[in-house]
Formats: sequence, C-alpha cells, structure tokens
Amino acid sequence: MTIPLPLPADGCNEALPGARLAYRPAWLSAVEADGLFDVLYRSLPWSVHRIRLFGRAVDSPRLSAWIGDADAVYRYSGTDFEPHPWIPALTGLRERLQDELDTPFNSVLANLYRDGRDAMGWHSDDEPELGPRPVIASVSLGGVRRFLLRHRDDPALRSAIALPHGSLLVMSGDTQHHYRHALPRTAKPVAPRINLTFRWIDPARRR
Repeated sequence: MTIPLPLPADGCNEALPGARLAYRPAWLSAVEADGLFDVLYRSLPWSVHRIRLFGRAVDSPRLSAWIGDADAVYRYSGTDFEPHPWIPALTGLRERLQDELDTPFNSVLANLYRDGRDAMGWHSDDEPELGPRPVIASVSLGGVRRFLLRHRDDPALRSAIALPHGSLLVMSGDTQHHYRHALPRTAKPVAPRINLTFRWIDPARRR
C-alpha cells in the first residue's frame, strides 16, 4: 500500500473510515536508514520503562527513550517521562518531517524492539497533552514488523501494514479517537527494530 504525502486532503482512507493515514514504504533511502539505525542504536539512552497493566506496575516489553524539548513532559500509564535532550540525528529528522508535513513536533518516543518477543499492546495515542486530533509521525528502522489497526467499536474494520526499514506512517485527524493500534509479538526470526514516533506535546493540556 502506498498513500502519498502530504496527508490526503479528504481526511480519511476508504478502507478504514474515520482514519487519516499517509504511508511511504521507502521514505528514507537504504543508506539514510542504515546510518540512522546505527547512530540511534548506539547513542540513545535506552531503558526499560515501568508501565501499569491491569492495576500493577510491570516492565514494558521493549526498550525506550523519550527525547524532546525541555517542557515536553509526557504522562503515560501513570508515569511522567522527562525528556532527554535532542541529538543531531533526531533534530535533522524532526526538521525534515516538519517541512514535509507542515506540522510542528517537539518530542519523539524511540522504542527498540530487540527481537520478536518485544511488542506493543493495543492502545491509542490519546493522552490529553497530545490534543484532540494529534499528528503522529512514525519512522521505522531495522527489522520488518506488522503494525495492526483496529476500530474501537467495530473489530471488523482493521488493517495490517508491514513496516519496512526506512518507512514513514503518519496518523492524524480522528484516527486516535476511532482506532487502536498494536505491534504484536512474532515467533519468526526478526532483526532488531527501532521505531520513532514524533509528536507535539502541549504542556498546558497536562493533567
């Protein structure tokens, strides 16, 4: 599937009513993606975040790093994440995304999926500080993983996208209101994957 960038003017995609998606499977060249993966894998302050699941604190099944402007504090699963400062590789990527999508970003969540056992459960990016219609720009590097989308009220409305090395997926409009997404585990051998989700955090909206 190839949906052109900038974002579709009509605000939705026929297969997933109420979702606004744009997808580029080769947004970065192979050389750009290889170099970015190596820099981020070696230099980001990866750690295991504690999250709340069914009322108890557990280790998240992946490594993460929260990067952003000083005031881009993000509250997720009952925990406040203070941002680490930007590094040049991510600053350049942010500038390119802002130019192409004509939207600002002040933060990025980096997730490292070390193998097929690392995953992300069903959720929506709908925290108050993201605003009612957030733009989430997701850059994938490394091993190819399946990204799932499922409507909140109608499970028959769903889609699976294999996100390759160097790809860009943008979710905007009412996507987070109507859909949840996930990155499931896989038993197949898969190389490590880094996912970068750029977003705008509004400090005034924090609870």
